[in-house]
Amino acid sequence: MSPADLPRVRFAPSPTGYLHVGSARTALFNWLYARSVGGTMVLRIEDTDESRNRPELTDAIFEYLEWLGIDFDEGPFYQSERRDRHREVVQQLLDNGQAYLCDADDNELAGTEMADGRAVRFRTPEGTTVIDDVVRGEVAVDHAQLGDFVIWRSDGSPTFVLANSVDDADMAITHAIRGEDLLSSTPRAVLVAEALGATPPIYAHLPLLVNEQRKKLSKRRDDVSLESYRQRGFLAPAMANYLALLGWGPRDGVEIRPMAEIIGQFRLEDVNKAPAFFDIAKLEHFNGVYIRELGAEELLEALAPYLVSDQAPWPPEHYRPDVVAAMVPLVQEKLRTLSDIERQVDWLFCPEVSMDEASWDKAVVRGKAAAEILDGTIAALADCPWDPDTVKDSVFAVGEALGVNRSKSQAPVRVAVTGRSIGPPLFEPMVHYLTREEVLRRLRNARSRL
Repeated sequence: MSPADLPRVRFAPSPTGYLHVGSARTALFNWLYARSVGGTMVLRIEDTDESRNRPELTDAIFEYLEWLGIDFDEGPFYQSERRDRHREVVQQLLDNGQAYLCDADDNELAGTEMADGRAVRFRTPEGTTVIDDVVRGEVAVDHAQLGDFVIWRSDGSPTFVLANSVDDADMAITHAIRGEDLLSSTPRAVLVAEALGATPPIYAHLPLLVNEQRKKLSKRRDDVSLESYRQRGFLAPAMANYLALLGWGPRDGVEIRPMAEIIGQFRLEDVNKAPAFFDIAKLEHFNGVYIRELGAEELLEALAPYLVSDQAPWPPEHYRPDVVAAMVPLVQEKLRTLSDIERQVDWLFCPEVSMDEASWDKAVVRGKAAAEILDGTIAALADCPWDPDTVKDSVFAVGEALGVNRSKSQAPVRVAVTGRSIGPPLFEPMVHYLTREEVLRRLRNARSRL
């Protein structure tokens, strides 16, 4: 097959907001298809809405794509720079009688010369448009449902359908892989392409992304910004791996795998038309797997922004990188996101414990003999040798004397010292990185609170 016969796909975002996870999934599926068949990936910025476009949002699109590992072979092309071409096509349709000028009341006007303040409508012929969608199957639409639709606005700008159709034709796009929400505009795009004598692309409308209530993801209700997930500490390979599974799955059933293997497995015809559940818990599981695969130095580098930022919960002068380096092997298994590192080590650097109330209620308020365990531990640790084994044995001895097993006798001590019932191993970091006086102060504060 010659290069001219290979598929050409495009990702065509509008720079009117930060990249939505659904848009990122669309970009990824286009890229996966292009890479799986040796095709061409085109990036086209659909920036015709001048009132909403912002340059920094265009830059952010490039940044997010690079972060996910999505590269492109051609572009970026800017739709705004093609305004003259769009106008030329509209004039051609007017001259051919396939479109007409209309006034503010949508009445057809005589004449075929485009003029300021005049919209142009496509003259929809009678009949039916049938779309053989790769994902959704055959979709037939009676033209009576479409009516004569606007292709050029009175403000002198092309509509989405017109610009999209012209650009796809001029750029020889063979496959339009995009979200299901654009399916309703597809018959109009096909009609415009056919009026231009162009072959419409093969369409593949990807399933909607839905939340746990099975409602379409909404920026007003759900966390949908890719930037938000990046800031929370999701790794790019984990995010890309997870996005690839939203509406598609490998035939061998192995979900967590390198991107090179996903490319090898990807088939556009395997995309499912059922809505895809954006499961944050599953994404966190994926991310945890990828975090556990990082080497110690690589993980420390990835964690650094969360440890030395202005948003870190501890005073900068209290932070000790040597302590974190020692703690990372102890907490790596527990991290679901990079930002989780804060609550794993904050008790070592913060002047006061940040108490998790659910942990306090379970382990201390409702814990068996919690007050007696705290009293006994305060007494035992006041003068025992300050080494991990002795401290651990002393705490467990207090519990045994009260008839409390080891896990339950440790629980109120852990919450008093760290603020949480779950965390890294307690005794070694507590003894190595906190003084006896600080540990006793926290235990006494917890006892007083009871």
